[in-house]
Amino acid sequence: MADPTPVIDDLRAESDELDRTVAELEAERWSLPTPAPGWTVAHQIAHLAWTDRAALLAVTDADAFAHEVEKALAAPDRFVDEGAEEGAGKPPAEILAGWRAGRKALADALRAAPDGARFPWYGPPMSAASMASARLMETWAHGQDIADAIGAVRTPTDRLRHVARIGVRARDYAYGVRGLAPPAEEFRVELIAPSGELWAYGPEGAPQRVTGPALDFCLLVTRRAHRADLAVHATGPDADRWLDLAQAFAGPPGAGREPKGGTP
Repeated sequence: MADPTPVIDDLRAESDELDRTVAELEAERWSLPTPAPGWTVAHQIAHLAWTDRAALLAVTDADAFAHEVEKALAAPDRFVDEGAEEGAGKPPAEILAGWRAGRKALADALRAAPDGARFPWYGPPMSAASMASARLMETWAHGQDIADAIGAVRTPTDRLRHVARIGVRARDYAYGVRGLAPPAEEFRVELIAPSGELWAYGPEGAPQRVTGPALDFCLLVTRRAHRADLAVHATGPDADRWLDLAQAFAGPPGAGREPKGGTP
């Protein structure tokens, strides 16, 4: 089994970076709307805190987490929004303190998990490394929503490799969540990391290919930017179709972002 320590360390770094961003905001700016309809900056951080608590429950008390899954199944269209709404009305300092405490408790639990342990989740069970990767992906994606809301420009890091890997591995899920059959053959994905390193996935000679900057690919698969605004390119009709569907997160794809130029 993969050692989860590096990704847990990267999750901490990603969370700390976002923490510094929101901690510097005046209290009134926590009510700024973000690109997620109906969600303010406060909703974004409250949602991260809520999901960290759910993940901690999955790692430490599978029976109690099963009850949370039942709640989600009973209200699949509302439970995510309700989780964010639950904490968003608190003062910013209280939201931030809760997120800090919850993410530390989750990191400690993941570090202490036995080798090979797998934990229940809203989708397939996850290892400690997979759980940390998923939390990093969501932290980065919601951090982008906040950056867009406050007009900040983030400097990408090679922590994006975790987001990119999930996006590649979730290819078939993106088809399945839309009721479509995925292509039978693997794709080749080649991404240029922020450091300049090449990240490659899939058979080298595959005719269906995707290339581009890792940052743009991660914005695409988290649906934080429209494909028309990104330098991600496809070779082959199946790869081209995938770029219209790709998503790295579980659940419905949502409306996504409109292109900056206004083209449908």
